[in-house]
Amino acid sequence: MGTRLESHLGENLHIHDQRAGRRTLGLSKSDLEEKPADQWDGGPEEPLAPLAGRSQVSAKGYQPACDLGKEKRPKQTVVYISPVCCSARYNLAILAFFGFFVLYALRVNLSVALVDMVDSNTTLAANRTSQECAEHSAPVNVPRSQTGKKYQWDAETQGWILGSFFYGYIITQIPGGYMASKVGGKLLLGVGILGTAVFTLFTPLAADLGVGALIVLRALEGLGEGVTFPAMHAMWSSWAPPLERSKLLSISYAGAQLGTVISLPLSGIICYYMNWTYVFYFFGIVGIFWFILWIWIVSDTPETHKTISHYEKEYILSSLKNQLSTQKSVPWIPILKSLPLWAIVVAHFSYNWTFYTLLTLLPTYMKEILRFNVQENGLLSAVPYFGCWLCMILSGQAADTLRAKWNFSTICVRRLFTLIGMMGPAAFLVAAGFIGCNYSLAVAFLTISTTLGGFCSSGFSINHLDIAPSYAGILLGITNTFATIPGMIGPVIAKSLTHHNTVREWQIVFCIAAAINVFGAIFFTLFAKGEVQTWALDNRHGHGH
Repeated sequence: MGTRLESHLGENLHIHDQRAGRRTLGLSKSDLEEKPADQWDGGPEEPLAPLAGRSQVSAKGYQPACDLGKEKRPKQTVVYISPVCCSARYNLAILAFFGFFVLYALRVNLSVALVDMVDSNTTLAANRTSQECAEHSAPVNVPRSQTGKKYQWDAETQGWILGSFFYGYIITQIPGGYMASKVGGKLLLGVGILGTAVFTLFTPLAADLGVGALIVLRALEGLGEGVTFPAMHAMWSSWAPPLERSKLLSISYAGAQLGTVISLPLSGIICYYMNWTYVFYFFGIVGIFWFILWIWIVSDTPETHKTISHYEKEYILSSLKNQLSTQKSVPWIPILKSLPLWAIVVAHFSYNWTFYTLLTLLPTYMKEILRFNVQENGLLSAVPYFGCWLCMILSGQAADTLRAKWNFSTICVRRLFTLIGMMGPAAFLVAAGFIGCNYSLAVAFLTISTTLGGFCSSGFSINHLDIAPSYAGILLGITNTFATIPGMIGPVIAKSLTHHNTVREWQIVFCIAAAINVFGAIFFTLFAKGEVQTWALDNRHGHGH
């Protein structure tokens, strides 16, 4: 069993650089505690040669309590603080940001284009609008381009078209994580987005061929997108220093929210001035252009990056050297028996249940119960996602600041941000069901609920990298497989509970979603961990926590 440094070291080891007159930050407690004894002993007695003009942090002089009296001394760990500006790791975060921007634009553009693809007379028969609330606004007939072809698809058919994406998406989660651990995340993520972009270009052709062809095409797009998040997590396991994880990952994944914010109104504008086919052509070409930049600039690891500075490479590698495993085989049994992993699974599933309820059902609630058509204002429907994007960026900065400057433990930060990001949306989702016919409050609660969800990006969402950096892609594949299920069954269950479309029925839908969210937050708080698990380190596969 590993040994622990004396508790007075705190969460981070701080050393003052007298020459630069500033404090430098190096090792987090997760880097130092719970390390097997053979990882402390027998290392080189001298630290890495100091690099001119660079700050360094060393663990020299601290010896594990249970090893006192041994002849061997603990090896010294030197971490060089590499600047952020123009660094390879932040360039990766920015390119990943635009990659997920494109990814979500490719995912949501169909929901906007579908309005113009369907003959409006086909959907009138299925009008289930409730009469409990007064009309908030008079129907507005917005003049639109009529050059695009129209299809006779009823509401059920449209539901199958929109839902088919998830059937492909759920299949490639775990294989994506496994492949990323073998071939690297760069090529896998790049090809995943490229494939989705190319399939998107063929959407107008598939629609002409029939509903079946379009459903198959959307499922194939889901297959391509399914590998992207596990591949990105696998790349960050080699690129993200422990005390910068929240910042780097929140930047890269925030692209998804901004992609939603911009693509919703932009798709509407393209439909308005041209026709729906150009929505797919535009975003497909953007995806191909991003792929070229990605392959040209990015590398799988710091060691293989062509332009990374020596200082930055040493900083990243030294900060991660006690956290990564060199084992070729994947410890599947310890992974599946790991309670901290199942804590993430439960949180991820619960969060997505509420997320998809907000994404797909609250607009329906506002239209059919509150009787206001959100599509009249595309910018208004994008505001909640802008709030979530902003929250993700700021919470990432806050989380790493709490760990680095205020000595908060990793697990304390993950629990705190998960509680805020899950309890908050649950509360406002319930409130949305009990506000009566107040449209303004409905919009406000939707925005606040979605915004608070951004805190989870620095909570359970990146906890995979805390407990098993070497297998983070596989772990995310496992959790995201379960987390995709709410997107497939949540709306179906909600429709079965709202046969009469009354306010009371919708209150039940919102309360169920909120209860699942609260359960997930509590389960994660009780069973999550913040340090690398023993099964994720070399030759420790039999000792999962």
